[in-house]
Amino acid sequence: MDFLQDSPGDSSSPTPTHKDLTEYDYSSDSDDMARIREPESKIDKDKLHPDVLKDLEVHQGFMRQAINVAEEALAGGETPVACVLVYKGEVVARGMNDTNRSLNGTRHAEFLAIAVFLSKFPAAKLKETDLYVTVEPCIMCASALRQYGIRCVYYGCGNDRFGGNGSVLAVNSDKGLEEGYPSYGGIFRKEAIMLLRRFYIQENENAPNPRAKGNRELKPVV
Repeated sequence: MDFLQDSPGDSSSPTPTHKDLTEYDYSSDSDDMARIREPESKIDKDKLHPDVLKDLEVHQGFMRQAINVAEEALAGGETPVACVLVYKGEVVARGMNDTNRSLNGTRHAEFLAIAVFLSKFPAAKLKETDLYVTVEPCIMCASALRQYGIRCVYYGCGNDRFGGNGSVLAVNSDKGLEEGYPSYGGIFRKEAIMLLRRFYIQENENAPNPRAKGNRELKPVV
């Protein structure tokens, strides 16, 4: 069901090798995530759903804004996960992880963006709102998004450890009392992964047991 994000005929994407599929750290020094691994099938994760391809430039534009917010988080020493909420074609709220600074594991990007949204609109308007987030929502956030009735979620890279939109649990689509929501991954996936890699080669002074990372090198291949 997925299709390549690259334009038809684009030969710029190399055939993945064993080296390309090595793990990248999502360190337990962070908030609630211990590690995300590169998926076994890199090719599948580099493909996009046809529904996304219909308006690819629009989706990329909104995800680019989320990536930019994640860059701000990284510059501030925070886990570079960020999101934007889009209502009636416009970004009306932004959020970035605040778990390191606040030492509060619930202050994920999605929760902060929702708080901003609710300061402007009634909760019912979330049913007409889409979320663009750099990393697949965790199980906690995926559940909250479903309870709020988010219309759709688009994310960059998957979360093999705690993903709530299909990587671990399909909270967004499993049978439940609340109506589920569609979720599409892979938009600027490589950029999202590189942000995480850049963060996890740094020292995390807020970690319970900081680990020396001076000998770590940034892996440029995704």
